[in-house]
Amino acid sequence: MTVKKTLRLNPQDNVVVATADLPTGTPIEGDVVAVARVPRSHKVSTRPITKGEPIRKFGQIIGFASTDINPGEWVHEKNVTMGEDFERDYAFAAEAKPKEVLLPGETPAFFQGFRRADGRAGTRNFIGILSSVNCSATAVDYIAEEINRSGILDDYPDIDGIVALPHSQGCGMANKGEAFDVLSRTQWGYASHPNFAATLLVGLGCEVFQIPRMKETYQIAEGEHFQSLTIQETGGTRKAVEAGVAKIKEMLPFVARSRREPISASELSLALQCGGSDGYSGLTANPALGVAADMLVRQGGTAILSETPEIYGAEHLLTRRAESVEVGQKIVDLIAWWDEYTTRNGGEMNNNPSPGNKAGGLTTILEKSLGAVAKGGNSTLRGVYRYAERIDRKGFVYMDTPGYDPVAATGQVAGGANILCFTTGRGSAYGGKPVPSIKLATNNELYARMTEDMDINCGDVIDGVSLEDKGREIFEVILDVASGKKSKSELLGYGRHEFVPWQIGAVM
Repeated sequence: MTVKKTLRLNPQDNVVVATADLPTGTPIEGDVVAVARVPRSHKVSTRPITKGEPIRKFGQIIGFASTDINPGEWVHEKNVTMGEDFERDYAFAAEAKPKEVLLPGETPAFFQGFRRADGRAGTRNFIGILSSVNCSATAVDYIAEEINRSGILDDYPDIDGIVALPHSQGCGMANKGEAFDVLSRTQWGYASHPNFAATLLVGLGCEVFQIPRMKETYQIAEGEHFQSLTIQETGGTRKAVEAGVAKIKEMLPFVARSRREPISASELSLALQCGGSDGYSGLTANPALGVAADMLVRQGGTAILSETPEIYGAEHLLTRRAESVEVGQKIVDLIAWWDEYTTRNGGEMNNNPSPGNKAGGLTTILEKSLGAVAKGGNSTLRGVYRYAERIDRKGFVYMDTPGYDPVAATGQVAGGANILCFTTGRGSAYGGKPVPSIKLATNNELYARMTEDMDINCGDVIDGVSLEDKGREIFEVILDVASGKKSKSELLGYGRHEFVPWQIGAVM
């Protein structure tokens, strides 16, 4: 049997994707043959394309020919440009559907989770130690190290561990405005996260981000689930560490009372992430994850798409699915803000794809975005949220974040995501705490090379596994990990350095 070495994604496309390295002379379609070598997961033209003509993949424009392109030619940076911006048909809410419900034959799904006092559900039972400012970051680490060194957690097998989350902000910033609000939402989103049964917030004392102000803003009363201290008031670093250790030890019996119980999958909030994308991302892992996201939405759960710079050029696919004109317009407004933001800072939206993305076959941000949006499935867009804003709606929603993965994921977790799926074609080494991250490889070669990092191989979609079957596999893994099975990134110990709040304002 002859194995087809290229894949056509849409009848309107003037390129196909190589599913293997194509040496010169390899048949493409009809009488077209490769005029030079084309790498696996890259694009090859199937007909003449004149200079200035749109390049089409997925049935969408991904760029414009910068030169005349012959049939069978490798289509990439040397002959493709972003071109001038072109008009997109936003068709607000044209494809909105009624509330998603279970399909015939689908049964309600459950996971084994932790029910918290505020009614939310956790997938892990951690104690968190947060720093209010970088000046207390070392003390936060020391407290966690001392607890772990003491061995006291051996007496509490129902506690998943201590999570220390230092960061680089908290001072040298304005005490009001957008930057302060972003950090405030992020800090409280983590401090109150359902995967933390209890948290300790450690400050220096004189920083801009004051703990008493946060407690007043969010009406926080200290108790078994939340404690705080500052190094200056406690009497220095050593005394602060001793006080922090004592507070954690007091919290242990309270945290240990939490037990896993059956909870509806409607209580899962799934963060959708991709990083180190390649030419297969939009063909395998991303659309398969979209199938799983749709399954979760039909169960009554929440799926969160993010990374605004990586929906650029594909935003019209979201505005069409918005439940209302108002929701769709929020997406367009975000794109306008990012255009201004990148210009102000001497950048441009097409600084993406990264060198690794390009080596994997992605040529423009338009192409990358079309693949990235596929993670969101086909459900109606029910809401659009600011970075780290508490997500209060069920269904498919969007959160404004940068494309930089740890910053984007930090915002989603702060918003309430209690499970995360991360697709990668090049091999991103990411894992989060307190939220477990499930890694999806877009191609067989990556999965074989980085098996210790990858939870699911989606490369077999190219070999004939249906997106529906792969999406179902992903959904089952989500339930298993939510119920306590450790993901590969958890087994490797990832998470401490991946807490990266968006530093949006001036450092002063």
